[in-house]
Amino acid sequence: MIRSVCIVFVVLFALAVPANAGPVEDGLAAAQRGDYPTALKLWRPLAEEGYADAQYNLGVMYRNGDGVLQDYAEAMKWFRKAAEQGEAQAQHNLGVMYQQGQGVPQHYAEAVRWFRLAAEQGHSPAQNNLGVMYHNGEGVVKDFAEAERWFRQAAKQGEAQAQQSLEYLYASGKGVPEDFVQAYMWSIVAVASGSKAAQENRDLLAKRMTPDQIAEAQRMAREWMAEHQQ
Repeated sequence: MIRSVCIVFVVLFALAVPANAGPVEDGLAAAQRGDYPTALKLWRPLAEEGYADAQYNLGVMYRNGDGVLQDYAEAMKWFRKAAEQGEAQAQHNLGVMYQQGQGVPQHYAEAVRWFRLAAEQGHSPAQNNLGVMYHNGEGVVKDFAEAERWFRQAAKQGEAQAQQSLEYLYASGKGVPEDFVQAYMWSIVAVASGSKAAQENRDLLAKRMTPDQIAEAQRMAREWMAEHQQ
């Protein structure tokens, strides 16, 4: 039996890397060497002036308790300011915090709203998490086909959890026809992306497949990874 734990969230609260040199990048360099007071000193004025990267990074510091007391409400405040300017990582993090009830009451529909905004910008963790919401029927009507659509978009960007979820959907026939060859193919791709759970499921799938089916899945995986440079 294929393990349903394949459908999991991506939780990512990492600092943003600015495109251009300047105080935001100087703050990032300080944070990376553990000098959080300097990072905070550089970022707070910029955040208050409306710079989305600085607002987002302040949110990460308060969410993780880096150089400040951990404060989910303060993290939410800064993530929201950045998210309202279209910052996809901030939108994703708002979704996670609403989904998990961190700093705000748990609210699945609001989580879906923020995940969707980030997912439509191509943010792969948000695409994966929107797929999870559709798979579980949290904040939306349960829809395995829609879950598969978002998992596939994230998988094309190398998101291991989404690749692992596609393996599970094909193995269980949820949202797609049951297809062990496709499932095995996605397990290979997910393992290449670093998924240990996909390795366990691949071994289970192999017991239910013929050597020819396994060879076909391996061929498909090689072609997929070559096309997507994975």
